Amino acid sequence: MSADNDDYVYDEVTGEWRPASEMAAEAAKANEVRDASGNVLKDGDSVTLIKDLKVKGAGQTLKQGTVIKSIRLTDNPEEIDCRHETIKGLVLRTEFVRKR
Repeated sequence: MSADNDDYVYDEVTGEWRPASEMAAEAAKANEVRDASGNVLKDGDSVTLIKDLKVKGAGQTLKQGTVIKSIRLTDNPEEIDCRHETIKGLVLRTEFVRKR
């Protein structure tokens, strides 16, 4: 019997009972938002585009090297919400940005 008095949760992936704290730590790590280089992103960070992107509906292209300031994280760890002076409501995939 474990002396740490931790609750156990059934992990359907492994088919084992595991400590709840261990499962929570893994869930938090899985929800981290990372850029194309693997850097962790958070609200308010600035990012740089790593390739030219055609913006659907705006009829323009954001060039590689464009700096996007004050990003906001979304529910999807593969997307960030951001603003650009000419485009409102811009959502970028994290695979196309690098943290500054």
